[in-house]
Amino acid sequence: MTTTTPGGSLTLAEDLVISRMGYGAMQLAGPGVFGPPKDRDQALAVLREAIALGITHIDTSDYYGPFVVNELIKEALHPYPGALHIVTKVGARRDETGAWIPSLEPAALKTQVHDNLQHLGLEALDVVNLRLGSVEGTSEESIAEQFGALADLREQGLIRHLGLSGVSLTQLTEAQAIAPVVTVQNLYNLANRADDALVAHCAAQNIAFASFFPLGGFSPLQSQTLTDVATRLEASPQQVALAWLLQRSATTVLIPGTSSLSHLRENVSAADLVLPPDAVAELDTIAQ
Repeated sequence: MTTTTPGGSLTLAEDLVISRMGYGAMQLAGPGVFGPPKDRDQALAVLREAIALGITHIDTSDYYGPFVVNELIKEALHPYPGALHIVTKVGARRDETGAWIPSLEPAALKTQVHDNLQHLGLEALDVVNLRLGSVEGTSEESIAEQFGALADLREQGLIRHLGLSGVSLTQLTEAQAIAPVVTVQNLYNLANRADDALVAHCAAQNIAFASFFPLGGFSPLQSQTLTDVATRLEASPQQVALAWLLQRSATTVLIPGTSSLSHLRENVSAADLVLPPDAVAELDTIAQ
C-alpha cells in the first residue's frame, strides 16, 4: 500500500484532513446511477484500490442507487481506516423510475441523515453536504431552515462537519452565519468557469471546493486545445483537466468517479502531473 497521499492533503479542521485527490462513488451504481452495479466484485475492488492508492476522501450519497453505493462502501471498507473521511449528501431522493426528486423539508433531511448513518454503518457522518442547486445552476433562495436542520444534527453529534452542494455565494454566506462550512461542491471544470469568484472565496476561507463533473459530466470536455496540451505533456486529456483543477487553487479537491480500476489509477496519477505556466494559460482560453 502506498504511503503517499495523491495530490497532497488539505486540512479543513483538526479532525478533518483529506486527500485533495478524492474518489466519487456515484458511478458504482447501475446505469443512470440507479440499481445495482453491473459487476459487484469490480465495484468492491475499485473502492479497495482507492484506499490502497492513498485516497482518504470518498464522496457518496444514499440516493446513489438509492442506497446501493453506500452499502457497497460499507461492504468493501468497513471497519473504516482511521484516516478515511466519507462525505455524503442529502437533499434529494429517487422515485421508482430513477428520477431525481428534491427533498429539502427539514424532517426529510433528518431522515436522510439517519439513513446514511445506517447504510454506511457509522455513528456519526464526517461531512454532510446539503444539495441545493442542479447542473442548471444555483439560486439565491434562503436555505436557513434546511441548513439549520443539519446544524441541529451537528449539535447532537450525528454530523461532524457541514458542507453545501450547488450553492451560490449568497447561500454560502447565509449558511456560515448558522454553522461552519468546510466544503462546497459545485459544477466547475475547464469549460465551466462561472464559479471562478466562488473558488477564490473558498480558498481565502480554507473551504474545500470540490468540482462535480470535473471532466464535463453530461457534456464531456472536448477541446482541441486540451488535446494539444495533453499530447505535448504526454498525458491524457482527462489527466490534464484534473491537474488543471488541482492547480486552480490551494483548496480545490477532486472527486472523479469511475467503476473501472484502470480509469481510477489513471485519475490518481493526474495528481502527479504539474502543468507549466504556458500550458495553464493555454487551457484558460477554453472557457473564453
